[in-house]
Amino acid sequence: MPASGHDAITIRPSILYFGTPVALITTLDERGAANITPMSSVWALDDRLVLGLSGQSQGCANLLRSGEAVVNLPDPPLHAAIERIARTTGRAPVPDFKRAMGYRHEADKFTLGGFTRAAAQVVAPPRIAECPLQLEARLLHARGATPGPADHAHDPGFIVIELAVVRVHAHPDIVLDGTQHVDTARWSPLLYVFRHYFGTGERRGRNFRAET
Repeated sequence: MPASGHDAITIRPSILYFGTPVALITTLDERGAANITPMSSVWALDDRLVLGLSGQSQGCANLLRSGEAVVNLPDPPLHAAIERIARTTGRAPVPDFKRAMGYRHEADKFTLGGFTRAAAQVVAPPRIAECPLQLEARLLHARGATPGPADHAHDPGFIVIELAVVRVHAHPDIVLDGTQHVDTARWSPLLYVFRHYFGTGERRGRNFRAET
């Protein structure tokens, strides 16, 4: 028989990525070079996005400095391309805590991942053409502190960042004809579930506020 709620046990998982969409954050460094930051700590509320990033990541530094980014949302077939850049960082030298996990510096993640640059319309960082949804965004708020030198080996210094989406791009095949709505029967985000990649399954129902 399946266990009931009363049979739950106490566990201590190493991470709590219980199932959130993967996002590829594109930013520009001070020299104008584009960086891609793969991440999964993102959620949306109306036209606002909230990101959780390591304060030691190059993408975070770029975003806090320039105030602009593109949040690209991949679909499941892109998981292999994302994994090709997953163990790289645009930060040089590589932070100690990332070096300990086997990360290496990579200046051109677009080429390594096989991604295509597409010009944004409102912000400076490029979009990733292969991603079915691309959200141009500007920085509103950032909360948190980067770690001091003594903490570099152990503390990524998480920063919580709020963005305002200023332009949305979508592949035509995931948009309902004649509307501004994403076709949920054809759009499947890539999900990150306890460090494994998944797509979505069949639709189980719809909220009363769904427009289609």
